[in-house]
Amino acid sequence: MIDITRVLKDPIREARILRVRAIVAFVGIVCLLLAVMVRLFYLQVMKHEHFQTLSQDNRVKIVPVPPTRGLIYDRNGVPLAENQISFSLEVIPEQVGNLTKTLDDLSKVVDLTAIDRQRFLRLVRQHRSFDPVPLRFHLSEEEVARFAVNRPRFPAVDIQARLSRSYPLGPLAAHAIGYVGRINEWELQNLDSASYAGSSHVGKTGVEHYYEELLHGKVGYEQVETNAQGRALRVLERTPPVAGDDLYLTLDVRLQAAAESALGEFNGSVVVLEPRTGAVLALVSKPGYDPNPFVNGIAPKSYQQLQQDQNRPLFNRALRGQYPPGSTVKPVVALAGLQYGLISPSKVVYCPGWYRLGGEEHKYRCWKHGGHGTVDVHRAIVESCDVFFYDLAANIGIDRLADYLTRFGFGKKTGIDISGELGGLVPTREWKRDNRNQTWYPGETIITGIGQGFMSATPLQLAYAAATIANRGQPVRPRILHAIAQPATKVLQIQDPQREDPVALDKPEYWDVVTEAMTDVVHSTTGTAKHIAPGLTYHIAGKTGTAQVFGLGQEEKYVSENIPLALRDHALFMAFAPAEAPTMALAVIAEHAGHGGSMAAPVARQVFDTYLKGSTVLPNPSTQP
Repeated sequence: MIDITRVLKDPIREARILRVRAIVAFVGIVCLLLAVMVRLFYLQVMKHEHFQTLSQDNRVKIVPVPPTRGLIYDRNGVPLAENQISFSLEVIPEQVGNLTKTLDDLSKVVDLTAIDRQRFLRLVRQHRSFDPVPLRFHLSEEEVARFAVNRPRFPAVDIQARLSRSYPLGPLAAHAIGYVGRINEWELQNLDSASYAGSSHVGKTGVEHYYEELLHGKVGYEQVETNAQGRALRVLERTPPVAGDDLYLTLDVRLQAAAESALGEFNGSVVVLEPRTGAVLALVSKPGYDPNPFVNGIAPKSYQQLQQDQNRPLFNRALRGQYPPGSTVKPVVALAGLQYGLISPSKVVYCPGWYRLGGEEHKYRCWKHGGHGTVDVHRAIVESCDVFFYDLAANIGIDRLADYLTRFGFGKKTGIDISGELGGLVPTREWKRDNRNQTWYPGETIITGIGQGFMSATPLQLAYAAATIANRGQPVRPRILHAIAQPATKVLQIQDPQREDPVALDKPEYWDVVTEAMTDVVHSTTGTAKHIAPGLTYHIAGKTGTAQVFGLGQEEKYVSENIPLALRDHALFMAFAPAEAPTMALAVIAEHAGHGGSMAAPVARQVFDTYLKGSTVLPNPSTQP
């Protein structure tokens, strides 16, 4: 019988198949080993630096440490902007199971508004899930205590003490100081990301914005060991931040408060300069606003109320309010006439109460309907005769008149170190052609000579012009920064005045002609500001002005009682004192208050008295703040 199993077996064939399989397996293993070795070579050698960096980043994170913002003081060391410790409620979204329920439960412990929730949810989308996100700022002590009792119920919520910007004087000088606010999306794209890493606030307006680079400081860094999820475990190394510089302003808060109070019921502006240095002693824009709510985000309803307020509290009248300067420009026009030889101190003009250009029927009225009679330049300034300056402006011509007004700072920015200044307007033929597509008419030159028509000026420009006259033609750029204090040394670096090109006169005695006339505006029996003279122990040189808000017809008479408040004239006054050796120059604009002599000049008197009868001392460079 044949053994079938032995017949079916073929040892030689099976051995050959086994060898083939072994060879294939060996080749496969070798190929796989080669592939692994090539990959290892690529990763370990070719991409060594790249993966070493990734590995290091997985272990060590560079965390920015924001600097402490510099403080702001007035000239006497009174804090204007400071940093206060405030308690904020912060949530780590990753550790919250039900975010909506957590917020609902928290609202029973601390006050949470709909605005708080909306802001928080917006911030959650902008942060990593394991980063703490602020929910409420400025918790009261009672709220902190209530949360502490309920702390075990909220494992993902904690209270953190952080520095928050604060303005202790509230609305006082708010337009000058400005405020900081949370960095918005536009700023996030335009700010230096390295310098502002970790920072949440930036200067928005005023000094806070203009000197942002000094106030912000330099960011620090921490090397933090993290786990694979990026959560911090411990700090390995720390480079401390450099605090921002402290700034001492030229402002005197005592004078600032007196100027704001002196305006009384009227909106307007008061700007006070130190003629010799250009230091801004007071910069008032009334009404003001409280900057504190803007720091961490003002409620939309509150902001809307500010925007819709007819008194425009957010509008900086001192730098951006452009008003017809009225008769306050007459001293400058008089200087132009003297310099160009068109008048002399003794030349007279007859004022019948009106002025008419040759060949025209239209009469340009003087404010005094019966006329001033025969007047020279001294009397024309003292009694503010319009006819004298109509005639003088016509003889000077708009080209020379515009050029001379510009020398005293009209029609251009003064260059003050606060953001947002406007330059006013001194009209010219070219300006009218370019902006109105019209030719210039002689009658427009006439009214420009008394500060009306197209001409406009800011309160700062008026104060600048007064300071230039007080300096006998030496302009000094207005500045609000007095000194910088380094955070490490605390030594004050005093800022030097910036003098500009002087206004030269062929005969220096012309300065005396105008200054004496401006002094008699206050101290003579016929001066338009004579009502503020009683009781004065020093001399004020000034010029009143009344700026029309709307025009009157040829035969119409201005009766303030019959005119709506919003259409009444603005009251203006520019002055410097003491007249013999000026230490301060100012400009006052009281909106819709009427005549400058009766309404604006008394404001100036209060400001002068506050400063000249008191004492304000700039901090000594050797003293410690």
